[in-house]
Amino acid sequence: MSTTEKNNDNLLRGGQFIVKETKAEDVFTPEDFTEEQKMMRDSVKEFVDREVWPLKERFEQHDYALTEEIMRKAGEMGLLGVAVPEEYGGLGMGFVTTMLVCDYISGASGSVATAFGAHTGIGTMPITLYGTEEQKKKYVPKLATGEWFGAYALTEPGAGSDANSGKTKAVLSEDGKYYSISGQKMWISNAGFCNTFIVFARIEDDKNITGFIVENDPSNGISLGEEEKKLGIHSSSTRQVFFSETKVPVENMLGERGEGFKIAMNALNVGRIKLAGAGLDGQRRVISKAVEYANERIQFDVPISSFGAIKLKLAEMATNAYVDESASYRAAKDIEDRIALRLKAGNSHQEAELKGVEEYAIECSILKVAVSEDIQNCTDEGIQIYGGMGYSADAPMESAWRDARITRIYEGTNEINRMLSVGMLVKKAMKGHVDLLNPAQAVADELMGIPSFDTPDYSELLSEEKAMIAKLKKVFLMVAGSAAQKYGTELEEHQQTLIAAADILIEIYMAESAILRTEKNAKRFGEDTQKEQIAMSQLYLYHAVDIITVKAKEAILSFSEGDEQRAMLMGLKRFTKYQNMPNIAELRKTISNKVIAENTYPF
Repeated sequence: MSTTEKNNDNLLRGGQFIVKETKAEDVFTPEDFTEEQKMMRDSVKEFVDREVWPLKERFEQHDYALTEEIMRKAGEMGLLGVAVPEEYGGLGMGFVTTMLVCDYISGASGSVATAFGAHTGIGTMPITLYGTEEQKKKYVPKLATGEWFGAYALTEPGAGSDANSGKTKAVLSEDGKYYSISGQKMWISNAGFCNTFIVFARIEDDKNITGFIVENDPSNGISLGEEEKKLGIHSSSTRQVFFSETKVPVENMLGERGEGFKIAMNALNVGRIKLAGAGLDGQRRVISKAVEYANERIQFDVPISSFGAIKLKLAEMATNAYVDESASYRAAKDIEDRIALRLKAGNSHQEAELKGVEEYAIECSILKVAVSEDIQNCTDEGIQIYGGMGYSADAPMESAWRDARITRIYEGTNEINRMLSVGMLVKKAMKGHVDLLNPAQAVADELMGIPSFDTPDYSELLSEEKAMIAKLKKVFLMVAGSAAQKYGTELEEHQQTLIAAADILIEIYMAESAILRTEKNAKRFGEDTQKEQIAMSQLYLYHAVDIITVKAKEAILSFSEGDEQRAMLMGLKRFTKYQNMPNIAELRKTISNKVIAENTYPF
């Protein structure tokens, strides 16, 4: 069945990838983009190459007006309304296309990426998905076209990761016509030029915060702090916002009273996968610039791209970019398909979008962590390839490295997202949405049994790699199952174990996504066309096995002892054993030779 015809039978629920096999033909890949999507991609690339890339120096000089100007131009092109339904002035595109736009608009400048993400995601989407019809008609068309800009005011000096602990207050007036909001918000992207804030405040002593749409009117008790001095994203407007008895009409409450925490968390789910998308083209551009420099830079009478040490770096950078693309678009299409199924079942657009994204919150957290760390490593290696020149602000790598650093912090720190991914999976299991118990028990039984000594047939392309993925899933089930059994409801308190389990989960999803993309493309385009992609899939898996081995061992030694510990360590050895070890140097050479020959990221 094609990727465009998924139904409930072959569309996995969020998190089910860890207990079920996914077939290559059931994953969406960048090679599946429609002609319309390719045209959208090319127009966004052309826009960025014309309007953003040549002005990188100005973005480093805290030119906030330039970011606002770029945003207005993006609005004129319809790029701010890609995800907005047509009846509210948007293009009404599917989730994959909105991801695609976010991907390609974000690669040249972290300042533009942040402004775009804050406006289209957390600045506009909460109104689209939680607003009343009147709220949507009033605000969304202006936000979709760039006539107005949006910002999201959640974080406070004492409320960062603990978002529901905010102290901002909303007091209902005696006549019941408006709320008076007082409090302080910080790290607010787009604050310097936005027209609306999504503000979260607490009414009386409510357990949960409430959301409000607040127009940015300085005469209504709203004042801004100075622009923050930041490590990177220099032209992203980031300010504190102070509310002093700011009057907000009762009809501007967003959603129901006390629903703010839920709105905030669901907005962040979308923000996380979009943040992963925003880290893709940055990697492509860094790799392309790095290989151009390596091909031009002559040392010892040859280009430095001919040296094995540089080839190693280019191969690893390209591999991570390829894997990140594979996993990001796999998840984006799953979300799109889930939304389509809900619409078909009669859900409203709002409900379908909300539940569609919420279903894959685990994958959103996985992608946020994986891609943000890969782009940081990519830019770091970009500096290294440039050598001393890489450390200079005159070369593009230094600013790329600084811009990349924030991605591991905002939309929930990577530590929070690691723990969330496993915590959400356990909760899904408790609700019966993902059967972890039976597969985990099956792995426990297997550990007690006699292992098979048969030599498997791995003659089919990527068959050993897929078998290894299946074994790595057993490692996760062994570790997470035993930890959950030992700690029960107190599992969330054992953060080091959760983080180790999360790293296993992340590596499995990323490695599997690349392998399935490569297998699908080898079947339809021919194995000979996928030589480098096969090498990247194998190289990433090799590293994943190493990471999983270390993390699983760390967890096992932390929560077990005696015979149980010995059995699990033996199981770990069995589940991470290759039949045929790959030649890592040859894999890297295959990948890097292609990148060097094409003088760009070519995949």
